[in-house]
Amino acid sequence: MKRVWEKIVEGILTCSGFMTSLTILLIVVFLFAEALGLFNKKVIEEGYVLAVNKANPVQELSAAQIKDVFDEEITNWKELGGPDAEIKVFRLEDITSYFSEEELGAGYEKAPRCIGEIVAGDPGIIAFVPSKFIEKDFPGHLLKDESISFDEVFAGKEWFPTATPAPQFGFLPLITGTLWVSFFAILFALPFGLSVAVYMSEVADHRTRSFLKPVIELLSGIPSVVYGFFGLIVIVPLIQKAFNLPVGETGLAGSIVLAIMALPTIITVSEDAMRNCPRAMREASLALGATRWQTIYKVVIPFSVSGITSGVVLGIGRAIGETMAVLMVTGNAAVIPTTILEPLRTIPATIAAELGEAPAGGAHYEALFLLGVVLFFITMLINFSVEYISSRTNK
Repeated sequence: MKRVWEKIVEGILTCSGFMTSLTILLIVVFLFAEALGLFNKKVIEEGYVLAVNKANPVQELSAAQIKDVFDEEITNWKELGGPDAEIKVFRLEDITSYFSEEELGAGYEKAPRCIGEIVAGDPGIIAFVPSKFIEKDFPGHLLKDESISFDEVFAGKEWFPTATPAPQFGFLPLITGTLWVSFFAILFALPFGLSVAVYMSEVADHRTRSFLKPVIELLSGIPSVVYGFFGLIVIVPLIQKAFNLPVGETGLAGSIVLAIMALPTIITVSEDAMRNCPRAMREASLALGATRWQTIYKVVIPFSVSGITSGVVLGIGRAIGETMAVLMVTGNAAVIPTTILEPLRTIPATIAAELGEAPAGGAHYEALFLLGVVLFFITMLINFSVEYISSRTNK
C-alpha cells in the first residue's frame, strides 16, 4: 500500500512539473504569435491610402517621412526626390472646402470622383483618404504601402502609435529608457544592499539582526504603487530643487525608487548567502592572522558570490519589470534620454499604460506584445550572463 501511495505522489509531482513547463511554453508561444504579426501590418493606417498627382515621380515614403510631411516638417517634394513643388496635404475632412454638400451627395456617393479631380488638379498634393473612395480609373497614383519593417521598429527613434496616417513604432526610446533606469537603479542599490548584508551577517549582534531582518523583508511586501506615491511626493520635489529642473519626474527619480524597491531582495539573499559560509573558514582565516575585515572581503564574500549574484539578478529583475512606480515618477516621455535628469519611459510602463486602449489585433496591440518579447529577451540575457559569471567564479 505504501508503494502505491508513493507512485501516486510521484505521478502527481511529475504531472505538476509537466503542466507548469507546458504552461510556460504556451505563454511564450502566445507572446511570440501575437507579437510577430506586427511585421505583416502595413505602414499606412488600415483602410486608407496615400494618393499623389500622376505627374509626381515619388512612388514610396517611409513612415518617418509620411509623419514629417503631415506635420509640415517637410514642405517640398524636392526633399523626397520629387519635383521642386510645395507639398499640399489633403485629408477627407478638407473636401468640403472644394465641393458643396450637393456636389458630394447626401451619402458622399460622389466623393470618389471629387477626390480624383482634386488630386488630378494639384501637382503638389498628397491625399490621405479611405481606400473605398479610390475608383479603378483614379486619375492619380497611389504610394506603395509596404509592410512595417524590422528597422523601422528596432531602429526607430519615435514611439507614436496613434499617429496618422502612419503610426510610429520606434522601440529605441523605450529600450534605452528601460536600460537607463535599470542600470542606475542597480548602481545605487548594489553597494548599499551589499553593505547592509555584510553588516547584518558579520557585524550586527543577534538582537540587532533579529530586529532588522523582519523590517527589511517587510519592505518587499509593500505594493509598488505606494513606492510610486513616495517617489512622487518626496523624491521628485527633492530632485527638482536640487538640480534646478523644470520638472522632477526624471529617470533619476525612477532609478532611486527602483533602487529602494530592489534593496530588500538584494539584502535578504546576500545576507543568507554570507551566513551560509562555514564557520571553520572564518576561524581558519582569523587563525592565519587576517583581520575581521580581511576575512569578510577575502573569504566570506568570495564564498558567497553565487548567492550575492542571485540577489543581484532578482534585484535587476524587479527593476526591469517594474511598472507602476516607474510610470508615476519618470515623466512618461517616449524620447531617447541623453542624461539621467530627463523624463523617459520604460517598456513595462508603456505596456501598462497603453494595452487597455489598443484595439485587439491591431498594429498598436501587436507592437505592445513585441515590447513584451523584447523585455523577455532582456531578462533572459541578464540571467544567462549572471549564470555564466557565477559558473566562472565557482571554478
